Amino acid sequence: MKFTALSKRSLIWVGVAFSVVAALIAYITISSSLHQTLRWQDDEYLHVSKGQSFNSLCQTLIKRSVVADCFGHKVMGRLGLQQLSIKSGTYEIDSTASLQALVDKLVEGNEVQLPITIVEGENIYQVLDKLARASGINNDLQGLSLTEIADKLSIEQSHPEGYLFPETYHYTFGTSASELLKRAVVKQKTMIDSIWQAAEDKQGLKNSYEMLILASIIEKESSLHAERDLIASVFFNRLARKMRLQTDPTVIYGVWEEYKGDITRAHLRQKTPYNTYRINGLPPSPIANPSEASMRAVMNPAQSDYLYFVASGDGNHVFSKTLEQHNKALKAYLEKMRSS
Repeated sequence: MKFTALSKRSLIWVGVAFSVVAALIAYITISSSLHQTLRWQDDEYLHVSKGQSFNSLCQTLIKRSVVADCFGHKVMGRLGLQQLSIKSGTYEIDSTASLQALVDKLVEGNEVQLPITIVEGENIYQVLDKLARASGINNDLQGLSLTEIADKLSIEQSHPEGYLFPETYHYTFGTSASELLKRAVVKQKTMIDSIWQAAEDKQGLKNSYEMLILASIIEKESSLHAERDLIASVFFNRLARKMRLQTDPTVIYGVWEEYKGDITRAHLRQKTPYNTYRINGLPPSPIANPSEASMRAVMNPAQSDYLYFVASGDGNHVFSKTLEQHNKALKAYLEKMRSS
């Protein structure tokens, strides 16, 4: 009797021990599967198709030798301990991450966010070129005329220039170029309206579009915040005296397709709608996307008698009241350039 009871007790303990060992092995196996390190060697991004299941994606990852198995996640899913409803999109993969980290990212839909920056003073041609070279953009603006682009971006003017707020924007794969730029347009329009409406003195400008045009010229003439109100004063002083603005950036914009980095005498003589050496008043549109600072400078110009300015050669400008003073400053600049 004693022997039989002892045998049964031993068998129970053996069974318990076996169950513990089996559970431990199962835990280790599942944990190892869940936290295995990805062997990501190919593309930088993982694309998950719309409607793709976790099991389908897992088979793809196994075939590409990214993971050894997905056993742990399948078990956890069947036990209702983990949500395996993954979201479509494009994801950035860290080759040092675990399979569990990847699954978490796919379930959350934490798609990769790609940056594109519209720089203060860039023009529409430069932005469109940047979009054409950007990864993951659905370029629905390619091949459209500027008028068509303006219409697609809900810009009231026939030219889209000047309406893109300079900033870094983030987007996901498949975002359309128009969708991305509409965000920049909304921000720029908001800024334009805010500055224009807040200004008690409109400085003789007919509307906010003229403010935008002048701000774009100021943006291209100087990157120094401290100078912008003085440059604005020069332009207002010249306009008041019916003098032409005679600013090189407008000339360059008018010959943009043929401009190779150096403005020539032929460019200065060429009559385009933007050549302010040949036309009176403002050009027909902005020549770049101006910053908030340049727009504020237009509506708050310095009080001065300056009619001219020229680069000093050290990053700022020399301002002059007379042509004689200006010519001396120009001569000094050219001599400095030749000696450097």
